[in-house]
Amino acid sequence: MDLKKNYLVGVFDDDDVLLNAIPKIRESGIKIEDVYTPFPVHGIEEKLGYKRSKMSVAAFCFGMCGTSFAIWMQTWMLGFDWPMIIGGKNFISAPPFVPVTFELTVLIGSLGMVGTFFVMAGLAPWAKPRIFDLRSTDDKHVMAIDLAANSRSENEIQGMLQSNGAAEVYRKDFED
Repeated sequence: MDLKKNYLVGVFDDDDVLLNAIPKIRESGIKIEDVYTPFPVHGIEEKLGYKRSKMSVAAFCFGMCGTSFAIWMQTWMLGFDWPMIIGGKNFISAPPFVPVTFELTVLIGSLGMVGTFFVMAGLAPWAKPRIFDLRSTDDKHVMAIDLAANSRSENEIQGMLQSNGAAEVYRKDFED
């Protein structure tokens, strides 16, 4: 079963024109799927209505898992499984645990964040990329609008994009 996704793509030459167009298009009731830019455009997240990412919560959770695992591992290995007196220290002592605990916190936290990013961004090896316009990696700003998610007609959306400074507007279809 072939599913077709239909998009209207607006190509902008200038980031200031794009930033001014986003609120006007959103206020008219048109839902913007995403905006692709060749360089970071400051303030675009607020204009698109993106909320703060929950990645920091995931980072904290992965870091706590790494810390817990490091303390448990060292306590088990040095205190119960194979206790050895090293340098006259106790079997379970906090100061020698610090470097290993720090390293495992960073390792588990960073690996977990990489995995979380891949899942949240849809970058699985089997995923098909949607490339709306190759010029978005060079010098153009591209706004993608999903036609199925909007109640307005294609001609109305096209007129709205052109009246807000889009240099080029065209339709792009993808098969899922």
